[in-house]
Amino acid sequence: MELSMRKLIILFSLVLLLFTACQSGAALEETTVSPNPTLAQPIINTAVPITNTPPPPVIEEATTNSIQPTATNAPPTEQPPTPTPTVTPIPENPVSSISLEPIISGLIQPLYLTHAFDDRLFILEQAGTIRILQNGELLPEPFLDIMDPVNSNSNEQGLLGLAFHPNYQENGYFFLNYTNVNGGTNIARYRVSSDPNVADPNSEQILLTVPQPYANHNGGMVAFGPDGYLYVGMGDGGSQGDPEGNGQNTGTLLGSILRLDIDSLDGSYTIPADNPFVDDPNARPEVWAYGLRNPWRFSFDRLTNDLFVADVGQNTWEEVSWLAAGTPGGQNFGWNFMEGNHCYVTNCNPANFVPAVFEYDHTQGCSISGGYIYRGQQFLSLYGNYFVADFCSGIIWGVFQQPDGSWQSTIVYRSSLPITSFGEDVNGELYVVARTGQILQVRP
Repeated sequence: MELSMRKLIILFSLVLLLFTACQSGAALEETTVSPNPTLAQPIINTAVPITNTPPPPVIEEATTNSIQPTATNAPPTEQPPTPTPTVTPIPENPVSSISLEPIISGLIQPLYLTHAFDDRLFILEQAGTIRILQNGELLPEPFLDIMDPVNSNSNEQGLLGLAFHPNYQENGYFFLNYTNVNGGTNIARYRVSSDPNVADPNSEQILLTVPQPYANHNGGMVAFGPDGYLYVGMGDGGSQGDPEGNGQNTGTLLGSILRLDIDSLDGSYTIPADNPFVDDPNARPEVWAYGLRNPWRFSFDRLTNDLFVADVGQNTWEEVSWLAAGTPGGQNFGWNFMEGNHCYVTNCNPANFVPAVFEYDHTQGCSISGGYIYRGQQFLSLYGNYFVADFCSGIIWGVFQQPDGSWQSTIVYRSSLPITSFGEDVNGELYVVARTGQILQVRP
């Protein structure tokens, strides 16, 4: 009977278990079952209960533009850097000849040509006017007429120099070098009017007046250097042989190149702190270089910032000197101990002075008119050549620095024109200015 009772209990338990499984339904398929459960162990449903939490987002298969993961989880491979474009320098070779293309004629004793950072050309006429050449046409109205305060009675007097402020397009300032009615040199600032082709003649601010003992050797050049300062060329005061000894006297402004900071709000000038003689009580602080006879024209290389100074000679030699960019101020160009690379007085020591890189004697001319080194893009065969001329003979030379640092010169044109100056436009193209009224472009 006891055995029958045990069979009845087991049969009842099986029926009960079958009933429970039917109630649980498909959930049993997701149940994790421990291995080898004991018969009396409860079955725990480990299915995740339904909640309101949204399912995780579906990650779509990466497209061909996506970064593919690597098996090692290494960072993505970096793209190679963009190569820096190589700037091929323009070949520089000495030229053997040039030509001159007439641009305009009919001017009255033009002395200089420059630009105002646009395509216009501004031409100085000696008596005191500035004319504009625009689109090949000479505008009928002068940009500026200051004939009344300008004294042009002597051959070397008049409106001699023009430089536009580096920020001219913002402030409208430009600077002139002219001889006044008393024969002295005025360095003056003017401003353009509301009409870009007309300056305001009443805007004059005289920065500096330098008395001149004689009517010649007034210098005349004004130019902004790469440092933003205004450089002013002053002759030795005139006569012959520098009778007052101004060339070797840093206590005077004559016979020098001056360096001025002209950005004071009141229109005056100040002295750059690194001018060479600021701490010398016996020197003028404006002086940047000295030992010059008549630096009628000088120019900065727009590529390298080197300085070329053409100094008119005395009896025999005309010269061009060169200072590499970064050369400190205080350089002595030698006059009146030296004329070119030759002693003008006895017992001079050429090693004490800046040498001439080009010179010619008076069998080829009588008065040098300095120019520019060509940095234009129109005629690349001229690139790297410095051009200079003689006023009396009209001969034009090309001067070229060789790779070893030496200089060579070649007569590249015989013009017979009274060349007063060269000029440079905004693009670096070069022009010849003839006192007989012509402007001509330098071409191969």
